[in-house]
Amino acid sequence: MLSLVENCFSPRTAAFFDLDKTVIAKSSTLTFSKSFYQGGLINRRAVLRTAYTQFVFLAGGADHDQMERMREYLSALCKGWNVEQVKEIVAETLHDLIDPIIYDEAATLIEEHHTAGRDVVIVSTSGAEVVEPIGELLGADRVVATRMVVGDDGCFTGEVEYYAYGPTKAEAVKALAESEGYDLARCYAYSDSATDVPMLESVGHPHAVNPDRALRREAVLREWPILVFNRPVRLKQRFPAFSMPPRPALVAAAAVGAAAVTAGLVWYASRRRATALAT
Repeated sequence: MLSLVENCFSPRTAAFFDLDKTVIAKSSTLTFSKSFYQGGLINRRAVLRTAYTQFVFLAGGADHDQMERMREYLSALCKGWNVEQVKEIVAETLHDLIDPIIYDEAATLIEEHHTAGRDVVIVSTSGAEVVEPIGELLGADRVVATRMVVGDDGCFTGEVEYYAYGPTKAEAVKALAESEGYDLARCYAYSDSATDVPMLESVGHPHAVNPDRALRREAVLREWPILVFNRPVRLKQRFPAFSMPPRPALVAAAAVGAAAVTAGLVWYASRRRATALAT
């Protein structure tokens, strides 16, 4: 049970959520593969390959090396995609694809954290063009996500500018704590994957959600709470008055939301540290 509203004189706190298999039941990026195919961005062979990748991901068989190969594959796949077209496709299909796979338990936790006065931050390895609209849908205060390099022609170059994965997620959490004044000892974090142990151990209240085998072992050893989320539910069912933001609003949120500032801050901090180490 979450504590009551934070004392107004206490340091700020936040709850950090991984996205895939923690807040939603599938991979956020791979879920849009059919929509990208219908939009002419990928071919049928790519759809089949992403379907297989989704299966491996959901089966809990994607280890670090497989995740790296997945990143390389997706980076090469999206090379040449027009960024605005991607945002349009995501905005048009978000309600049909993502709303039905949001875990009821996760939505409840997000509500409780907001009620307790904590910020809610989505920290995801998926691309920002996908994660930012989902964060808007969930009512998240901030989003940290992977960012691809965009060329002068408005298309992805295939290069990764910022990869929100593994230790980088923990760096993002610490950078946000510094910029926003979060007391990490009183913050919460949720994830399903052992690759997020650095993020989980950076806060005072880590939780393993639907954990893979490695994270389950780690959670048992460290006596972290283990949560099971298994009730996907449409937000409309939870909130009868709920309505999706209009499509242009979702596109605008993806383009100029606070997530862009957050990811930029983390990228700059990592570059500064890399430069300092080099010198």
